[in-house]
Amino acid sequence: MRIVICHNDFRERGGEDQVFEDELELLKSKGHDVATFVRHNSDFHGLGDVIKVGLGTPWNRGAAAGLEDLVRKTNAEIVHFHNWLPQISPAGFYAARKAGAAVVQTLHNYRWACPKGILFRDGKVCEDCMGKRIPWPAVRHSCYHESSLGSLVVGATIGLHNAMKTTTRAIDAFIAPGPFIKAKMTSAGIPGDRIYIKPNFLSADPGPGTGDGGYVMYLGRLSPEKKIDTLLAAWELLDGRIPLKISGIGPLRPDVEAAAQKDPSIEYLGFAPNEALDGLLGDARALVFTSGTYEAQPLTILETYAKGTPVIAARMGAMEDLIEDEKTGWHFNPNDSQDLARVVAEAFNPSTDLAPMRTTVREKYLKNFTPGPNHELAMQVYDAAIRHRHGNPQETR
Repeated sequence: MRIVICHNDFRERGGEDQVFEDELELLKSKGHDVATFVRHNSDFHGLGDVIKVGLGTPWNRGAAAGLEDLVRKTNAEIVHFHNWLPQISPAGFYAARKAGAAVVQTLHNYRWACPKGILFRDGKVCEDCMGKRIPWPAVRHSCYHESSLGSLVVGATIGLHNAMKTTTRAIDAFIAPGPFIKAKMTSAGIPGDRIYIKPNFLSADPGPGTGDGGYVMYLGRLSPEKKIDTLLAAWELLDGRIPLKISGIGPLRPDVEAAAQKDPSIEYLGFAPNEALDGLLGDARALVFTSGTYEAQPLTILETYAKGTPVIAARMGAMEDLIEDEKTGWHFNPNDSQDLARVVAEAFNPSTDLAPMRTTVREKYLKNFTPGPNHELAMQVYDAAIRHRHGNPQETR
């Protein structure tokens, strides 16, 4: 199959960048003819570049022309978008269809319903923009990168393309990593019959770990939406009884460093390299995932499952789909440090035998999050997109 994959990468590398790279390599390894159309946020600097990019966010004519040319040259059957914000813009969807391809977009986040993308504001889940044609609450609260201007640009972009019905006119199929984000984005107005569930995956199997390290692991960004405050408050309640290793960087790093200095049971590892994380995740008795957002499908959890390590996570969003209580991990009440401390203590109870759970966790990974099954699902989505494309005449701006 002839495929073009589009992605606008982030200044600070994230899970979407990794998924884009893994899917690209998987498609190539399966013999597909794959080209890429990539824009880099690291390419623009200074006020002039920012203004130029901002003006092009709703409709970037240059990016659209470049993509249309690439699709025609490669005679691509599918154009698969990951992140389009800000330099590709939704104009890319129309350009791809104009050139004759079917269009697929992966829903890595909740951007079509929330300019910030994560449905989170002021320390809690926020759905104020859900169902609104123009997401004015996000503009009023400067949700996008805490910038009034940036929020206006992204909010206007979403409002324009809601008015243009871009998600129904210009995109043939959507990929959702899990059931929760599919349901949420269907309620936001994306046609549910065009959203197909295809989980993320790991490109390489790291093999199972032992789980005999006697500690809990936290791996992730140290930022408010990850509820680092809940994590640290729970360890205060545990009063040094259970070791915690933390790896990650972010604006709340000083809080973590202060907690580690005060509490000998907390060890801050900084930004641990990948080769070290393999062992850390595999030796951990459990991973604690305290995020206070709905998430989509965190790669951290998949990486932990690959090691056979169970996960303790808030009972919300994608984590409800990913984690089965007392089978692949445990849930705690969101933002509740007391409940988190209770669940961690339960996981460390001497009578809690984790060997059967580790086997179940590992089996879940092998069944759902490896390249082989993922490629089969991708082909099913691509075929559905092509069928939809041929049954719906091209509509242009």
